[in-house]
Amino acid sequence: MRELLAGGRVQLRPWQPGDVDTLLAHANDAAVSRGLSTRFPYPYTRADALAFLAGEVIELDRSMFALVIDGQACGGIGVSQGRNERRYSAALGYWLGQRHWGQGLMTEVVAAYAPWVMEELGLARLSAQVMASNPRSARVLLKNGFSEEGTERQSVFKDGQLHDMRCFARLRTLPPLA
Repeated sequence: MRELLAGGRVQLRPWQPGDVDTLLAHANDAAVSRGLSTRFPYPYTRADALAFLAGEVIELDRSMFALVIDGQACGGIGVSQGRNERRYSAALGYWLGQRHWGQGLMTEVVAAYAPWVMEELGLARLSAQVMASNPRSARVLLKNGFSEEGTERQSVFKDGQLHDMRCFARLRTLPPLA
């Protein structure tokens, strides 16, 4: 999926070793880290960027992409697909450098990515969890056909406190499965 999105402003492509400096510039931001799992630390160091790009943090498979704006990798999107009895579902994750917030970019990226990844991986369900303190990310999901399924109360401990997680999913009907 090497599409140009958001009016040609965003390209999705696989992460590359040469992305280390731009990854570091956009990821080393407390505001970005605040809404993500602890696998995405703050401060975000060069060692963190190198470990990520080497596939040591998450598997950088065919569904993980860098968001490239003006030649800079400044965000990411990908899924973690279930296995065995959960193979028809996946969890979506995404982030974007703060200087690009508020422009509708993530909404357009998810609009293109979600149907593509569901088709590509044969998914019936694509889920996402968002910290309750992150309404912008929730709006991205709602604008893209995700339904809010509920809230996991006090389910994440980050930055010294417990956080609620809002749960969303987008479904697709598959042909009869064997």
